[in-house]
Amino acid sequence: MSTVTDEGQPRGSGGVAGRAAGERERRGVRDDEAAYVLHSYPFKETSLVVEIFSRSLGRLGLVARGARRPKSSLRGLLMAFQPLNLSWSGKAELRTLHRAERQAGHAQLSGLSLMCGFYLNELMLKLLAREDPHEGLYLAYEEALAAFRAGDPPAGALRRFEKKLLRELGYGMQLDRDIAGDPIHAQASYTYLLERGPELVLERAPVPPVEVSGKTLLDIAADDYRDSLTLQQSRALMRFVLSHYLGGQVLHTRQLLREMQQL
Repeated sequence: MSTVTDEGQPRGSGGVAGRAAGERERRGVRDDEAAYVLHSYPFKETSLVVEIFSRSLGRLGLVARGARRPKSSLRGLLMAFQPLNLSWSGKAELRTLHRAERQAGHAQLSGLSLMCGFYLNELMLKLLAREDPHEGLYLAYEEALAAFRAGDPPAGALRRFEKKLLRELGYGMQLDRDIAGDPIHAQASYTYLLERGPELVLERAPVPPVEVSGKTLLDIAADDYRDSLTLQQSRALMRFVLSHYLGGQVLHTRQLLREMQQL
């Protein structure tokens, strides 16, 4: 059992443990953090900069020193869409990665699912600030990857993730009531006013930038994308809203997926 000194400091094992924990915190040490790789690129001659999305700390940049060397323990581990446990230290903009461990039992994505995964990663890289935790979005990301692996129609998984991303960023979409506060009517037509919500389309109004049915809005609110018209209109609506918050940034994966007639 630990005691307390005259100076009010713990003595014994508790004090040692407390000092060790304090030192680790001062150095920014994190052990076995659940994370995914969003993007990586070469750094200096043998290293990598790895952009990750961690469960507890959000998006971070890590330097994987020597990861490009043939005998590096990190080589081949830092792959996108694979759940990892990572350990790092540091408090600068780029931390130093020390260890990576891949969780077993997760198949790699391929084909269209792989492109959809890259689209999600590009969205997060462009819209998420570093060191801004979003555990709810982390779980939504895992759900989307699970849907891709299961062979589910990818469009619904993409829309669910996009809606969650907007909500996590503080831009949650109003979908069940229009800007006047009236309930959405399934048979009516609406445009969407950015940062305000749906507005009923009147017969003599100018052609809106995006137009959706009330049913589509209600389907999006319920995460129900079984209807083909809902799929088509929700894609156009999400593209319109996300483009606003991207502020002119180009999504390269969106163009590729558009060519595959999926996004």
